Amino acid sequence: MTDSNTNDSVSKPSNFLRQIIESDLSKGTYAQRLWAGQPSIGTLHALGQPDPAKIRTRFPPEPNGYLHIGHAKSICLNFGLAQDYNGVCHLRFDDTNPEKEDQSFVDAIEDTVKWLGFDWQAFDTTHRFQASDYFETMHSAALYLIEQGLAYVDEQTSEDMRNNRGDFSKPGVNSPFRDRSVAANLARFAQMRAGDLPDGAAVVRAKIDMASPNINMRDPAIYRIRHAHHHHTGDTWCIYPMYTFAHPIEDALENITHSICTLEFEDQRPFYDWLLDRLSAGGIVNSPPPKQYEFARLNLTYVVTSKRKLAQLVVDNHVTGWDDPRMPTIVGLRRRGYTPEALRLFTDRIGVSKSDSWIDYATLEGSLRDTLDTSAARAMAVLDPIRLHIENWSELMGENALDTCTAPVHPHHPERGERTFMCGADLWIERGDYEQAPAKGYFRLFPGNKVRLKYGHVVECTGANYNAAGDIEQVNVRLVPDTKSGTPGASAIKVKGVITWVGDSDAVSAPVRLYDRLFQEAQPDAGGRDFIAALNPNSLLTVQAKLEPSLAHATAGSNYQFERLGYFVADHIDSTLGAPVFNRSVGLKDTWASK
Repeated sequence: MTDSNTNDSVSKPSNFLRQIIESDLSKGTYAQRLWAGQPSIGTLHALGQPDPAKIRTRFPPEPNGYLHIGHAKSICLNFGLAQDYNGVCHLRFDDTNPEKEDQSFVDAIEDTVKWLGFDWQAFDTTHRFQASDYFETMHSAALYLIEQGLAYVDEQTSEDMRNNRGDFSKPGVNSPFRDRSVAANLARFAQMRAGDLPDGAAVVRAKIDMASPNINMRDPAIYRIRHAHHHHTGDTWCIYPMYTFAHPIEDALENITHSICTLEFEDQRPFYDWLLDRLSAGGIVNSPPPKQYEFARLNLTYVVTSKRKLAQLVVDNHVTGWDDPRMPTIVGLRRRGYTPEALRLFTDRIGVSKSDSWIDYATLEGSLRDTLDTSAARAMAVLDPIRLHIENWSELMGENALDTCTAPVHPHHPERGERTFMCGADLWIERGDYEQAPAKGYFRLFPGNKVRLKYGHVVECTGANYNAAGDIEQVNVRLVPDTKSGTPGASAIKVKGVITWVGDSDAVSAPVRLYDRLFQEAQPDAGGRDFIAALNPNSLLTVQAKLEPSLAHATAGSNYQFERLGYFVADHIDSTLGAPVFNRSVGLKDTWASK
């Protein structure tokens, strides 16, 4: 994130969030806002300077797991809007659930945000925060609500609270503890804070309306007891704020202007506003307080993003881990060969809306293809190799002779140079590039047909050798003289077929993992069905391929287009110098619809 000026936003497609922000900026909604230089209560912000950020957004992950493709949309949205409108996006860790959180997830999330091309540095200040840094302020806010008669300590069992909450057809029932005195509530809350009560013995609830048509407004819990070690605060606290209570306070302390979240929080917005209106009146949070806006979450076909379901895939060994290239986690996508540019392009293409819809997985794959087409180095590879023997090679070229062939590293970027590889009497070609009795329209190798070896000579097929089982062991051809690509007269003989190949003399043997979609149904968990039953049994096939020599020292994480085959990446975990392992990122075109 930089503090450079925006209004590059005018060149981007508008959406309802941009319209809201532009309206707020034109009306000066937050123009008088003051900033204490760090997250603070309202009275301290009031002593600060005019906020240098035109807007403030935030990305607030809970550090209890790995981020997935849906989080990438939120990251790009929140950081992108702040960037476009001369603002800042805060990276905030919502660490209010001590049992499930860990510092390793904090580190992984920071790495992911940076990898996507964003950071939290702006206006010479770091905007990286943790909810746990605000626990004292949240505790004070709860005390304030109790003192104002707006909250109480409830000692019903969780089952009684659930039964007394009511449902959409009937109102809730007031707790028997709802009307006890402020003094009694304060005393009981002090006991909670001191650790005198066990887990589950009591909660603090906001006192709103048990008959509200919005069930979330029926005296929601705001504090609970958890005798658990916290990865950041240690054992300082044994009571922790509920997310719905903590979230608006965090936004307000950080001077967030536009709190953007997914649609499942829409019914929580009335409580968000209720809480901040009351805390603002008490000077605990700045004024005007933040506003919450909701957008549709990402629903991607052939994918599940539920953390519970992803964990099941890992625990039950349906995948190799959270970074398995078939997983929709960002660490998995990264290992698959997805680039930051591809994910940013994807989020731009799908846009932002207020209504749920399904995005075709092909849109994600298309974004990767379009990105890699302009950047990925080219190379030749043979995934299902069969030997090709040039019968007259020694006669024309000399015994054991090798001929140097060249090809551009990238066809549209001559400045990136050329790669070289050797052609000899024996090569490797794809098994599918030979047919003994081809169908109409087949232009590759069959007896009597001529094809061009890409970047090399024209050859004419003379037949094939078979083993005792009837399987092809070798395809035989004769080289047509004076037809090498790039030499005078090379195009005198016209052929319809061009095939890729790898020379036997300098071929690199390496494992290549052919990944496909993890699920074979577009909505694997639709209607609550068992999503495991929708797993694609052919989502991974590992082959021993023959690669051109330029790939021998491929840098881990580098992307390539294997000509005619698709886009591949050198696995950044399993590849070593001189011994690469490649993962297929995506084919050259979408073939899923035809399966």
